[in-house]
Amino acid sequence: MPDIFVGQKYETVADRLSKEKRRGGHAFSAFCLLPGKVRFETQETHEKIILLLRQHWFTQLKWIITAVIMVFVPLSLNQIPLLDFLSDKGQLMAIIIWYLLVVAFVYEQFISWYFHVFIITDERVIDVNFYNLLYKEVSEAKIDNIEDVTYRQGGVIRALLNFGDVNMQTAGEKREFMIEDVPLPGRVVKILNELKLEEEHEKIIGRVR
Repeated sequence: MPDIFVGQKYETVADRLSKEKRRGGHAFSAFCLLPGKVRFETQETHEKIILLLRQHWFTQLKWIITAVIMVFVPLSLNQIPLLDFLSDKGQLMAIIIWYLLVVAFVYEQFISWYFHVFIITDERVIDVNFYNLLYKEVSEAKIDNIEDVTYRQGGVIRALLNFGDVNMQTAGEKREFMIEDVPLPGRVVKILNELKLEEEHEKIIGRVR
């Protein structure tokens, strides 16, 4: 019996996406398609990262605005003499300590956003919840264990800026994966569904990575 798949060119999802103009993304991008220079500690040799996602920049405005206000607080001391009971040297030290606290606050908030990522490869999805330098939580599920993928995009701001939540139901140990506030949620769902079909196709033709 002839093998109907012999001689046919097999184009993977990664192959197709590699032809698109909108690839990669800068270091602080919340939507990185085929990020070539990114690797993670449990990545397999032939495993390709399809998407690296972070929360949309709009969700970070709260702490950014707070940090800006904190920067200008010492400038108001001329109008509100809160530190008059201190000497000039004491006031200077108080201001330096204040700005060190501002830097620490910004640093903590930034790394919590930057390292809190969701990685989609051609084999699995990985959810990295980064809480601080001492603690992170990593969950993963195989692509072929994903049973259903949906997204939710409610509100004017989310609709205008095109970000929302992606929800995945899986057959694995962790039954539900939620990616919150990511850009282009419809595109993410489409890519996940294409990867699911790719896994099913590989099972049919017996192709194993």
